[in-house]
Amino acid sequence: MKYLRPFWLALGFLTTLPVPRLGEVKPGEMKAASAYYPLVGWIIGALLAAAAWLLHTQPAGLAAALLLALWLLLTGMLHLDGLLDSADALLAMKPVEERLRILGDVHHGSFAVGAGFVHLLLKWQLLSLVDWRAVLLAPVVARFWVLPALNLFPSARPEGLGATARQGLLLPAVLIALPAAILAPSPFFLSGAFVLLTAWWASRRLGGGLSGDVYGALIELGETAVLFLFVYQ
Repeated sequence: MKYLRPFWLALGFLTTLPVPRLGEVKPGEMKAASAYYPLVGWIIGALLAAAAWLLHTQPAGLAAALLLALWLLLTGMLHLDGLLDSADALLAMKPVEERLRILGDVHHGSFAVGAGFVHLLLKWQLLSLVDWRAVLLAPVVARFWVLPALNLFPSARPEGLGATARQGLLLPAVLIALPAAILAPSPFFLSGAFVLLTAWWASRRLGGGLSGDVYGALIELGETAVLFLFVYQ
C-alpha cells in the first residue's frame, strides 16, 4: 500500500473513481503522485474506449453525448471547472493582479459560459467523428503534457493545488505515456506543442506563472486537441 500511495493519490485527485482511504496528504506527496497522471489517463481512456465500443451501434450524436457525459462523470468536471475559471481570468482585459483575483473567484462569468459552451460543443462533435482509439489515447496524452508545463512554469499562487505538484518526476510519466506516442505520434507531439504554447500564453497573462485551474484547462484543451488531430491528421 505504501508504494501504491502516489498512484492512489493521483487517481483520487484526477477522477471520481473509488480509492482506498488515504488520510492526510503529506508535503511532497502530490509531487510524487504527478508521475502517475498518464497512468490515470490510461484508466480513464480504457473506460471511455469500452463505452465507445458498447455504443458503436447507436447514432453518432447520441453515442458522442453519452461518452462526453461519462467523461465528465469520471473526472468530476474538475478539469472543466479549471477551464471555466481560466477563461474568466485569462480573457479579461484587466491588470495581472485583477486576473489572479478573478482566477480565485468561485463564481463564473460570461467568458466562462461562452468558452465552456463552445468547448463542450466542439468536444461532442469530435467524439461523433472518432473511434475508440482516440478516446483511449486522449486522456493519456493530455495528462502527460501537463507535466512539462508543471515543471517549466512557476506557480502563480504558491498556496494553490498546482504548486504542490510542481517538479514531479518526469521519467516514469514518459515511460507510461510512451505507448501513446508510438501508437499516434502526430496527435501526441502536435497536441503537446499546442498545450505548451497555451501554457506559455497563459503564463504571460498571469505575470509569469500558472495555477491549478490553468493546469485543469490545459488537460481539457489537450484532450480536445488530440481528438481534433485524430480527425484531421
